[in-house]
Amino acid sequence: MVFLHPLADFIDCNSPVSNPSPNYYYEGYCPQSANLLRLPRTSLVEAIAQSLMQQLAKDERYCQEGKMYGVLLVELPTGEQRILKAFSGLLNGLSVVDGWVPPIPGREEVALEEAQTLAQLETIKQELINLQQLPQRQEYQTRSHEFSQQLQQMRDRHRHCKHQRQEQRQQICATLTGVALTIALEQLDQESRQQGIEQKLLKREQNEVLQPLVQVITAADTRILELKQQRKQLSRQLQTQMHAAYSLMNFYGQSRSLQQLIPSGLPTGTGDCCAPKLLQYAAIHNLQPLSMAEFWWGSQSAAGDKIPGRFYGACAERCQPLMGFLLSGLRHISEPLSPYPQAASEEGGKCRFFKTTREMGQGRQGRQGGQETEETLSIIYEDEWLIAVNKPPGLLSVPGRYFDTQDSVVSRLRNLLPDGMSLNAVHRLDQDTSGILLLARVDAERLVPRHRQTYCQLSRQFQQQQVHKVYEALISGIITVDQGVIELPLWGNPNNRPYQQVNWQYGKPSITHFQVIAREGNYTRVEFKPLTGRTHQIRVHAADIKGLGNPILGDRLYENSTKANRLHLHARELYFQHPHLGETLHFQTKTPF
Repeated sequence: MVFLHPLADFIDCNSPVSNPSPNYYYEGYCPQSANLLRLPRTSLVEAIAQSLMQQLAKDERYCQEGKMYGVLLVELPTGEQRILKAFSGLLNGLSVVDGWVPPIPGREEVALEEAQTLAQLETIKQELINLQQLPQRQEYQTRSHEFSQQLQQMRDRHRHCKHQRQEQRQQICATLTGVALTIALEQLDQESRQQGIEQKLLKREQNEVLQPLVQVITAADTRILELKQQRKQLSRQLQTQMHAAYSLMNFYGQSRSLQQLIPSGLPTGTGDCCAPKLLQYAAIHNLQPLSMAEFWWGSQSAAGDKIPGRFYGACAERCQPLMGFLLSGLRHISEPLSPYPQAASEEGGKCRFFKTTREMGQGRQGRQGGQETEETLSIIYEDEWLIAVNKPPGLLSVPGRYFDTQDSVVSRLRNLLPDGMSLNAVHRLDQDTSGILLLARVDAERLVPRHRQTYCQLSRQFQQQQVHKVYEALISGIITVDQGVIELPLWGNPNNRPYQQVNWQYGKPSITHFQVIAREGNYTRVEFKPLTGRTHQIRVHAADIKGLGNPILGDRLYENSTKANRLHLHARELYFQHPHLGETLHFQTKTPF
């Protein structure tokens, strides 16, 4: 069976690629070295994928069922380039299809158990349907409605009769006396009692008719709960068997089962996605991956989050947790690259990568933890519109209100700029946080329109979460979870500024992605990617019990005591679109701790 396809099957190899820069990166941390590993999605592999889409469009088998497809550009030991293609899950009920990469080894080992379990699950499904569609349910609804109507009509009639009896009593008491009055009142009382008996008899009849139906329905509901629990246990059992059987190999030649890689468990279907299939096959057959792309084809997904013909990255639940292991041992991908995976995934243009380039003059001496420190400000990038600096800890981003808080990044830079030039900080970093700070330059005298637009456009990118920030921190204590998302509403108590706290009533939404880089003794090195930019967001998300439950080392505000001489939080990377050059800029600094 042929799995390696020549490029000529998809593209004209003589046609130049318009944009060789990667548009996305599949990435993960090596479990052994903790290095960030990346595999790009380039314009070339996207062109190959689009050609595959055109081929799929000609065959109805691929247009009915919506699913993810993927292509991997690989290099053979001879230096030739070939294409691998894969589909997620099953294709028209088949796991092995001619021309497509086969499933990850292990599925056949549990094929019998899987078939038996799926048959049991199907039996449970049919029984659940039958129990939910019991004729007694409809009969109960119908008879219950009928009795309710009868009771309501009876109550209305009795209420009218009661009103008439009250009028009759008044008239009788005014016209009759003695025995005649007693007999007349007794007749009215008897009529009232009779109507009460009539209502009780109807209720008794209602109970006699509905009670057997209720018993049947209650028994059915109890059975439904049992079946759902049984179905859940069977699904978990099958998932555990499959995760234990599925064996992945990386480019070091190491093999691990899914269960070994993620002991805490993974969603059903993990291992059946395109990316693991493609990388697994390449690793086994000594093929060097060059770039990869995944896309959705067929009908739109049921949830509406997948659109046919659109490219997507590694799925967060099934693929991303495996990516670090799968990429381990792959040559030439451990160096920091750009652009940021999502920053330019749907945008054209170039991306430029910058590290710290030069240092500017020394500032005043600051005091941290009782020791004198020299605060050095490094310029990473500058042009006529903006400046990016590497802010040291202990230095304000912008000047404060008082005389002793005037020293800041902005005030220092203003002393270096030409006359008439001003600066606006597009965002802020806490005084104790180090790292990349972005500032917009403004020609205050000439009021050049493009200068005015710089600050507005950059601010808009921050507000619309189009700027991607990467922080690195050292956490006090051991974090047992390798990665996840923290979503906690933050609120600043006006009586205790600048302290922030989690408040579900008044707090503003805040979201932070985190991933453990390494565990170092009693500390954990963590990478944070905040999607929102609340005050002290990462610090609170780390310290709060509903977040990581462990404060950042040196955080004097959210940690009761610390012996560290600084807050171990660093704004390491920044990705954004230049407002005038049409390029994606990627700034990166070395973490100083």
